[in-house]
Amino acid sequence: MSTEDGPAQVGDLPAIGRPATSALMAAGVTSLAQVAGLSRRELLAMHGIGPKAVRLLEGALAEIGSTFAG
Repeated sequence: MSTEDGPAQVGDLPAIGRPATSALMAAGVTSLAQVAGLSRRELLAMHGIGPKAVRLLEGALAEIGSTFAG
C-alpha cells in the first residue's frame, strides 16, 4: 500500500499526514484512546511517523486530558 492509498484522517485522530495515518492504521490504531496506550518511542519506531506527527498527536491528547503511555 502506498501512502497515497491511505486516508488523510481516521476516527478522532488529528490530521497528521497520510504516511503517519497509514502507519497507525497498519498497527491497528484508529483512535486517540489507542494512541494514548503507546509511548513516543513506539510511535517514532513506526515507519511514516516522525516528530511532527508525534507533536500533533500529543496536542490532540492534551486537549482530551490524556498523554502518551510511559
